[in-house]
Amino acid sequence: MNNLHYGIIGNCRSAVLVSKDGSIDWCCLPKFDSASVFAKLLDEEKGGSFGFEVDESYSVNQFYLDDTAILVTRFDNGKDAFEVIDFMPRYHKIQGGYHSPPEFIRYIRHISGQPTMKVDYDPQLEYAKGVTTTYIKDDFIVSLNDEDTYDTLFLYTDLDKKAVVKGEPISITSNHFFLVGYNEKLFVPTLKTSILEFERTKVYWLNWMERTPKYKKYNAEIARSVMTLKLLSYDKSGAVLAAATTSLPETIGEVRNWDYRFCWIRDASMVIKVISQLGHKNIARRYLRFIIDLMPDKDEKLQIMYGISGEKTLTEASLGHLAGYKNSKPVRIGNAAYKQKQNDIYGILMDVIYQLLFNFSNDIENGEELWTMTKGIVWVVGKHWEEPDKGIWEFRGDDQHFTFSKILCWTAVDKALKVAKLLGKTSKIARWELLEKTIREDIMENAWNDKVQAFTQAYNSDDLDASVLLMESYGFIDAKHPKYVSTVKAIERDLCYDGLLYRYKNKDDFGLPTSSFTICTFWFINSLYKIGEEQKATEQFEKLLSYSNHLGLFSEDIDFKTKRLLGNFPQAYSHLALIETAINLSNVTTAEERVRDTIRDTHG
Repeated sequence: MNNLHYGIIGNCRSAVLVSKDGSIDWCCLPKFDSASVFAKLLDEEKGGSFGFEVDESYSVNQFYLDDTAILVTRFDNGKDAFEVIDFMPRYHKIQGGYHSPPEFIRYIRHISGQPTMKVDYDPQLEYAKGVTTTYIKDDFIVSLNDEDTYDTLFLYTDLDKKAVVKGEPISITSNHFFLVGYNEKLFVPTLKTSILEFERTKVYWLNWMERTPKYKKYNAEIARSVMTLKLLSYDKSGAVLAAATTSLPETIGEVRNWDYRFCWIRDASMVIKVISQLGHKNIARRYLRFIIDLMPDKDEKLQIMYGISGEKTLTEASLGHLAGYKNSKPVRIGNAAYKQKQNDIYGILMDVIYQLLFNFSNDIENGEELWTMTKGIVWVVGKHWEEPDKGIWEFRGDDQHFTFSKILCWTAVDKALKVAKLLGKTSKIARWELLEKTIREDIMENAWNDKVQAFTQAYNSDDLDASVLLMESYGFIDAKHPKYVSTVKAIERDLCYDGLLYRYKNKDDFGLPTSSFTICTFWFINSLYKIGEEQKATEQFEKLLSYSNHLGLFSEDIDFKTKRLLGNFPQAYSHLALIETAINLSNVTTAEERVRDTIRDTHG
């Protein structure tokens, strides 16, 4: 049972979620973190949506155009058929930069017969607060909200505007268009201009994907995931969002509902590391600029997260008037976690700086700033690595000495040493090597638990934690080291349920977690592969892929029993881990392939 049957379209300014029957149920304009204009996702009655009604004779099929972020929803009853082609315009401007306006286009393509449909156009501005009123004007349909915000939404179409607003039956005998935008257009759009926007946007995506390496296996899954990560990046600042939504619950009916439309340094840096390894350096360059701009003082401590325009204060509030996804309250905007201290972010950031210098060493224009940042990061880590923190999972209780945080403090120093050697800066190496050795010995002594035969969640703890699996990925320990192999086995025994992983099983501030954190299952599969259990890893990976939605998209969580997608959507974490795992497993030969190859070789 998978209820997040949505596709995402976007243009690196905002994003739109389109349901499998063609209804736009989530859209914020003009930016990702603006108030919603359609939010049926968070309240079936009040939220507002933009969809199409057809009779039950129609089947509905949805897919992306290959190697693009253009979504097609096809309505077909065997005789009458039409397609709704959804996209947000994005392409290179002749004078430089990108054309990516705060608008989306729904291009209606007539296929056959004389299909009939009704338009359900119900914008509800400002998170459906107050009253939104829609008016028909000569050139457009405009919606205004009575909250004191001056927010407006414009709809342009070549269909009868009264029939659209009133939901009257409309016959489709030729191609048509809708353009929904935040701004009034200076020139009235036409079908011809909409088709031109479609073709330019299609070429943009095809060109962008052409620069992505192709893989022998799982190429389609890697391609869809890398495009999804691109759609979660905010061009204007370089920020990368954790997800496109707020308040989709980790468990239906519970209160673990958070706003993910922000830039977590950890999530974003992991995304940038993966995307830069795939050769997309512009997105990496913009993100580095974002980080450099956030660190004006050499000794300033980084927050764990920021607004997508670099905002430092992300006050959390509840929208009590909205029922929540499947009645899961509260609906939150803002995120109080911005105040937390998480020592792992320095290692994550240092890792991405090293990767970028390593991958694009001849093409980094801010090398001096990066070296200053490197020195600053080691200085901060040196002063604070022995302190407890909130950890990767943002526990809202007491600070602890989390193993993952310690490993990433070690990573910060380890990668800083590599950067120093890469740049030929030797004066600090001896001092940094001593710090690296000290942190390593501290982890080996205090994170290992003889009783459970594993590295545990925190010092002096018996609890296991999936994040500890990453100690191998960051180079802290060899995959074949007996203590790492034993940790993977212990985590499988304790945290794995029907092929899916708990993040941890100890109670947190909200009780015992009841859903699987998707990225953890990918981490576990990667670990199986690394310790030599390649076939098992491949089987688990293909099982996990089958839990994606109809378009290959993942949210943050998966219900252990029903396999329903839960949590914010689509989730950058899940897709970056999918890419890493798929690349690792793309070279694994399965038993069936070996038999096939043997038969082919035998019979010439």
